[in-house]
Parts: sequence; C-alpha cells; structure tokens
Amino acid sequence: MRPTHIRSAALIALLLASAAAPVLAQDQTASVPAPVPTVPAPAALTAEQMPPIPLALADSARPYLESRGAGFAGWDPNTRAVLISTRFANVSQLHRVAMPMGARTQISFEAEPVSGGYAPIKGDLILVTKDRGGDEYYQLHTLKDGRLKLLTDGKSRNQPNAWSHDGELIAFSSTRRNGVDSDLYVMNPRDPASARMVFESKGGGWAITGFAPDKQSAYVADYNSVQDVDIYRLDLASGTMTPIGNPKAEVAYGGSRVGPDGTVWVTSDEGSDFQRLGRLDPVSGKFTPVSREAWDVDSFDISPDGKTIAYEVNEAGSDRLRLLDVGTGKVTKVEALPAGQIGGLEIAPWGEIGFSFSSAKSAADVWSLDPKTMQLTRWTQSETGGLDAGVNVEPRIVTIKSFDGLAVSGLLYLPDPAKFPGKRPLIVDVHGGPEGQSTAGFMGADNYLLNELGVGVFLPNVRGSTGYGKTFVSLDNGPFKREDSVKDMAALIDAVRADPAVDPAKVGLTGGSYGGYMCYAAAVQLKDKLTATQCTVAISNFVSFLENTNPYRQDLRRVEYGDERIPAQRAKLTEISPLTRVGEITRPMFVITGANDPRVPKSEADQMVAAIRANGGEAWHLVAADEGHGFRKKSNAEYAFLAQLVFWKKYLLGE
Repeated sequence: MRPTHIRSAALIALLLASAAAPVLAQDQTASVPAPVPTVPAPAALTAEQMPPIPLALADSARPYLESRGAGFAGWDPNTRAVLISTRFANVSQLHRVAMPMGARTQISFEAEPVSGGYAPIKGDLILVTKDRGGDEYYQLHTLKDGRLKLLTDGKSRNQPNAWSHDGELIAFSSTRRNGVDSDLYVMNPRDPASARMVFESKGGGWAITGFAPDKQSAYVADYNSVQDVDIYRLDLASGTMTPIGNPKAEVAYGGSRVGPDGTVWVTSDEGSDFQRLGRLDPVSGKFTPVSREAWDVDSFDISPDGKTIAYEVNEAGSDRLRLLDVGTGKVTKVEALPAGQIGGLEIAPWGEIGFSFSSAKSAADVWSLDPKTMQLTRWTQSETGGLDAGVNVEPRIVTIKSFDGLAVSGLLYLPDPAKFPGKRPLIVDVHGGPEGQSTAGFMGADNYLLNELGVGVFLPNVRGSTGYGKTFVSLDNGPFKREDSVKDMAALIDAVRADPAVDPAKVGLTGGSYGGYMCYAAAVQLKDKLTATQCTVAISNFVSFLENTNPYRQDLRRVEYGDERIPAQRAKLTEISPLTRVGEITRPMFVITGANDPRVPKSEADQMVAAIRANGGEAWHLVAADEGHGFRKKSNAEYAFLAQLVFWKKYLLGE
C-alpha cells in the first residue's frame, strides 16, 4: 500500500531549520537533538498509537512506490485504439492508446477510481462505473469530453452485466427497489429513461450473463456460492425465468457468453473437479466440455464471428493462453508468454485479442495477439520507478501434507542470497476470499522487502482457495471446518520456517479481508511461531460480521462461513472467532481499516483493537475515512505501506 503527498527532504529541512533558528539565537551553547523529518499523514488518515514515519524511509522506498500498471479495458471498434486503466495521479483512470507503445491519453478525471469500456460494435459511448470512497455503491455513467453523465439513481448499488451483441442494450443489477436484492434491469444507455426492471430477485447474486442474438431473451446466473451457480433463461418481455438444468444440483458456472449463432458457452465444473470450457444446451441443460486441461479455465471470450474462442487456464497459479478453433475443435497453445497473470481478454471485431499481462519481472501491461500470425504486440510499458524489474526474484512452489494428509502449497519468494547471505526474516501474506488464490504475479512495492531489506515473502494457498478444484475449495465451508484452514497455515509456516534460508525466529504474518481473519487467528493460535501480525479489513467476530456486513452480502457469506441465526452454528462461530480468545494475543499487532468498508465493517477492527489495548497489548491502528475494503488512493496506500515498513523494521528486523 502506498502514499503521494510527501514533501521533499529539502523543503522539510528548510522548514525545520527556520523553526529552530530562534531557539539557537537564545542559547548558542544548548545541545538540542536535531528533529527527525517525518512524513505527514494524508488528511483522510487517522493514525492511532503509531510512531511517525521517518522521511528517510520514504525516500528509500520511493522508487518502489512509483511503479504503475496498465489494465486492458477494451477495444475502440471505430479507431482500433485500446482503452486502458492506469494511474498517473492519486487513483486509476481511463486512458486511450491509439497505437502500440503510443501515448497514454487520459480521458477520465475523477477523484475516485473508475472502470469502464466501449459499447461493442457501435463504439459510440464509454460506459463507466464509479463508487464513493470505497463504499461499493456503484453508479453507471457515460463518459464524454472528460465528464460523466449519471445513468442510475445515485443511491443504490448498481453493477453492469452484459451488453447485447449490437451494443444497443446494457444489462445491470441494482438494489434500488429495497436496498438488498439485486434486481435485473435492461437499458439503452443513450436514454437513461429507458431503464426497466426485467426480473425482481431475491438475494444479491443475480446477473445477466448474455443476451440472445434477437434480444428477446437473456441468460441469467444466480450465484449462491463458489460451488453453486444456477443458470436460467429469462424472457425479457414477460419476465418469465426458466431454469436450465437442475437448480438443486451443486454445479458451478464460472463464466458465460452467447455466440453470434446463439450457442451458449460456459465454464463449468459439472462432471469434473475443475472448471472446463464447453457448450450448454439451453433446452436440456446438458454441458458438453471442449477443453481438456486438468486445471480451471478462468476466463474466455468469443470472437464476434463466433469462429475463435480465447481462454486462459490457471496452471498452479500461472495463467496460460489457449485459442480454440470452434469449427474444428483444435486448440493452439500460446507459448511465447512467460508464467504470469492474464486479465481482461477481449477479441476485437477484426480478430485481434487484447489482454493485460503481468509477471514477477513485469508490472501489468497491455498486449495483443494476432491469432493468424501468433504475433504478440505490446501496447504499453508501465513505469517501475526507474528500477530494473528484471532483478525481481521469482517464487518457488512449496508443497506439504497438512494435518490430515491434504496437500497444500504456497509461493516462496526469497531474497538474493549473494546480497543477503544467511538466514533471512520472512513475512507470510495470506490472501482473502477465502475463495481466492495467491498467484505468481508482480509483487509491486513488496519488492522493496525482498530487494532492499532482504525479507522473504511467503504466499500460502490453504484449503478453501480456488484454483485447486471444487473439492479443495469446499473443505473449509461452515463453522465446523473453518479452523482446518488455520491448521493448514500452521503446517505451511512450519515448513518454511524449516527452510535453510529462513530465520525461524523472525517470521511475521499479514493478511486482508478473510486473510485478515487468518491474521487474527494466527495472532491467537500461532503466536509461538510469529513475532508480530499486520491485519487489514479483517473479521474479528464472525457473528457481528455476519450481522453487520452489507445486507446484499449476508446470505452469500452465510453459505461460506455459517448462519449465525442457527443456535448451534452461532455458538461455533463465536467459539472460533479471534475476538473470543483475544486475551491470548501477546505479540504486537498493526490493524488497517477503511471506514466505508461495506464488506467487513470498521466495527470489526474497532472491537479487536479496543480489546487488545484493554488487555495491555500493543495495537497500532490506521483508519482511512475515504476508503472501503482496501486502500485504492495512492496517497493513502503509500502511507499505509510505509507504516507497515516501520512496523516490520521494529518487530521483525529489531531496528
């Protein structure tokens, strides 16, 4: 996490010298220690019981805080330019790039991050999504001449779904009816008054995934959990919803597209432990797989002529690009890309495939592939603070057997032994979700830990993580299996502490969201293995979390964690909550919170911090008044990262 508005060392020194002059004039013989220049906190941040950040530390880390990435946001079908998301000021905005390696021309200028894309085929407008201060109450807008025009009501939570093939209609979900349920709407964004509800839902997991070519019907997904997604056909005139297949079956559909001929393509784990790409018969519900990889197919796109499908396969945390010839069934592997992460796949009307790509040695940038010649073209080359990203270390996979024999793994990054010989400190960084996965991408500011401080980083993928099949992802479901993932984390920490390059007496742990719960749990249960913990937007009490998370999310989270309304589950949720055992926390903790977080309310952090302090423990607390579930503004994120460095230097490095 990283800040912006940090004064220069010269200016700070000048101000300090001016302030000190009268004192020296009164007593030339007095010995007054020179004050240490520090970094001012951004206005939105409140730092509780934390030391100041030395300006020298900010200067040292500065190049690592100035890297940026570019995400592919779509093709302009009229000019063949690409739309990208990147950050030049405080938050990410939309830019156009007219040609490969051309200028990045900014076209949105908001105080909050925005995302968006062109209307397909027509390309006559850009649809933009934006919230306020991280509250996730997204509104839809059109963007023209640097200004946004509001399309939705400005109050409810709205999320764009699918475009019609001709770019005339956009589907979106909205909570405008009652603030809880995600009803389905269709609108011509050129006329906001045309918005009409086409389905009144119950729950927060509904989305239109594609229109039929005649726009008389659409396909709908109801997300119940990562393992259970139901597919329906919706008649847009009558609102009649017809299930495809058996809604009572526990089958997941991870993606859905409708081809120009009306063929429904999906990724599904039906008949397999992994998600495969295939056709879904809208009448019988039969799924016919076409991909053969023994890993999840995570995303795909269909060419406008329906002849080619580009899809990416998650092979043990690295993405691999594949091209499917729909007519022949032939699959071509794209071998030119190294191990890394692929995002935003989109096939242009002329056949070119756009995407973003990052790796350990490359920040996210925009690329395209010509499927006829298999030539890769780089469209952007994002700055990395003047640093040579080629020196960044790549991880190795650590795999062990957990307490019950289950194989679990993680990615271990170790600093250069020539520069940092001997046993090195280590930070364990637990991903959120829990339906998520730590993957081998660009480490960003964390490269400062590896390259400058000689601190290793370990990213565990415990049970409940995605990417390892539907059996693996279900093994932590509910309150009675929840702590099995903590046992996995303990086993993996034991394994990396035993590594000859790791100092077992200097291991810290960090995590955000669900990883924040794991962080709190580690502070209680694994304190003998750790020196300190840093927990971000974290669940401290499952009962209060489930009662206070945003209403549209409650049922979705109850499927994963348990239902606090059922007495037996409530009792178990209370038992396994870190707040229940807060008296056992003896190591220093640093908590980071977004005041507008709709997922994990700020109260989860407040009650944990208060309880630790009441017991005489040490708990730093950093709160952002203008952030939600994670820090997205550069000034806030940088200050938080620097504060973490101060914390780790004190409690991990002993400085």
